[in-house]
Amino acid sequence: MFYSCRAKLITSFLGVSLLVGLVSVYIGSQLLYRRVLNEATNRISLNLNSARRIYQARVDTIATALTVASTDGEFHSSLKKNEIEKLTGKLSSIGKLAKLDFAGLTSSDGRVICRFGPIPLPREGEMSENPFVLYVLRQGKSISGTSVFSGNVLFSENPALTGRAVIPLIPTPMAAPREENEETSGMTIGAGIPLLDGNRTIGILYGGQLLNRSQEIVDTVRDTVFQNETYKGRNMGTATIFLKDARISTNVLFPDGSRAIGTLLSQSVRNYVLLNGNRWTDRAYVVSDWYITSYEPIMDIFGERVGILYVGVLEQKYIDMRKKAQTIFILITVTGMLVAVGMGYFLAHNFMKPIRTLITASREVLKGNLDPDIGPISKDEIGVLQKTFTEMLSSIRERDERQREECDIKLLQSEKQAAVGRLAAGVAHEINNPLTGVLTFTHMLLKRKDIDEEMRSDLTTIAKATERVRLIVKGLLDFSRQTVLETEPADINEITRSAIQLIENNALLKGVNLHFKPAERLPMRTVGRSQIQSVLLNILMNALDATESGGTITVTTTMGLSSGKTVKKGIEISVSDTGCGIPPVNIERIFDPFFTTKEVGKGTGIGLSVSYGIIERHGGSIRVHSTVGKGSTFRIWLPLEVNDEE
Repeated sequence: MFYSCRAKLITSFLGVSLLVGLVSVYIGSQLLYRRVLNEATNRISLNLNSARRIYQARVDTIATALTVASTDGEFHSSLKKNEIEKLTGKLSSIGKLAKLDFAGLTSSDGRVICRFGPIPLPREGEMSENPFVLYVLRQGKSISGTSVFSGNVLFSENPALTGRAVIPLIPTPMAAPREENEETSGMTIGAGIPLLDGNRTIGILYGGQLLNRSQEIVDTVRDTVFQNETYKGRNMGTATIFLKDARISTNVLFPDGSRAIGTLLSQSVRNYVLLNGNRWTDRAYVVSDWYITSYEPIMDIFGERVGILYVGVLEQKYIDMRKKAQTIFILITVTGMLVAVGMGYFLAHNFMKPIRTLITASREVLKGNLDPDIGPISKDEIGVLQKTFTEMLSSIRERDERQREECDIKLLQSEKQAAVGRLAAGVAHEINNPLTGVLTFTHMLLKRKDIDEEMRSDLTTIAKATERVRLIVKGLLDFSRQTVLETEPADINEITRSAIQLIENNALLKGVNLHFKPAERLPMRTVGRSQIQSVLLNILMNALDATESGGTITVTTTMGLSSGKTVKKGIEISVSDTGCGIPPVNIERIFDPFFTTKEVGKGTGIGLSVSYGIIERHGGSIRVHSTVGKGSTFRIWLPLEVNDEE
């Protein structure tokens, strides 16, 4: 039973189901994961763009607030009058309105006039070291963006910021080692605006916000971009601002729920983004877990890479999605295998019935019955097999009928030519001797000088007519194969070229274009040179007669295959013209002896018959394809000799 078709069918179903299932589980889950991962990667890249806009929006808010203040006439008046108290009050208002951590005012040469904060009054003659002020002093224009303040600068601006800026560095897996144990510098965003009196700078207004330990921007990104989405109690989306490779502002959390301030960036991302200035969008290890992340460098106002802006989403959600998909695929595979067993039992019976019928029909075909009963045609693949079997039998019947008809036609042609050949041979022998006598005595009479011109003209006519009859007799002898076929190795291209040269002048006079396209490296063929040339000349003359002025005759030689039952290699000579063509009713008769469509006196009707006989004696064949009004093509095929075929 294990060798039965039913068992094989069921086993096949199970094997296919198992194979497809396993492949589907692997490929499907991988493709799904990669598709989702790619989608998440593309999304996180867009999220980074949004985070950058939020970051820049905060910078622009500070710049706008300071720009508006710089255009205040009262502010300018107080500066000119050196009203420190009023200026300090103005700075305080700007700082509270714009939520600034520091703000200040300097003279046009950078001396500090006043500040916003716990120490509003500077030391006497104190020069500002604030990078925003230094930029305006050097470039003479407004600036806004990011800058890193040293601890001393932070202390001079606002002593309270110094403590916020100090961040202990926490050893982090996969991070590059750092020599220092804490970060004391502060990353700030802010702006510096020159105060103008006409074209003259009378002071510099500046202000900004310290990002160390600030939660405003990163939480705005989380709430706005990721919309507080959570997964298993954890925030899906996170954002971070790095000073160099240290997290100074983040909502990435430790397992205990505290913010991962002071943790370091993985070394591979640090090198790729901070050192090389590239944008990273891929999965990366963040503190204690894998995230799908996007990082880009943060440039300060002087064009230096000083930090990194980051957004990321938990990869765990997508890993769980892959596991869930794998589970679903496995369940589908098991279900498919169970269904396969049931379908195998059901389909095996239905499949075997028409197959048994086909087996019986095949045995009848072996006995010679080409019309066996194959039962009703199924509507499935077995039905296709049944139809194909029926078409095969029909094709065999048609082939047998066609071969029978071809054999009958060839037999009739052979009998016809044999009968006409015997008749032609007898007639030729009977009239050849008296014909020779007539021609001999005619030429003797023409040599006499005592005959008048009228008689000489008549004798010339007799000689020409006798020569014509002699040619007809020669053709009859060739047709009846009474002549000896003298063969020798010859170049078919050379024979063809010689035949073409014989009619070139006639073609030129008639205005017909004659082209020869010889094949390269044709093998030598043992043939009757003069007979083959006679065949070609006959066909070329017929083509020239059928082609009007301006037409074309193309002769081509090539390697070709026979058209019979047994396919053989051979040399093919093709003669194509653009003449009047041959009507279908005449195609079957053009090789019959004495059949011609030419006017009386212009053709004997034995040229193509003789040509057919010559090619047949060489073991070849002549085929004709013609379309009335478009032209005809004669193809002469000569088989290769045994050595050439090998």
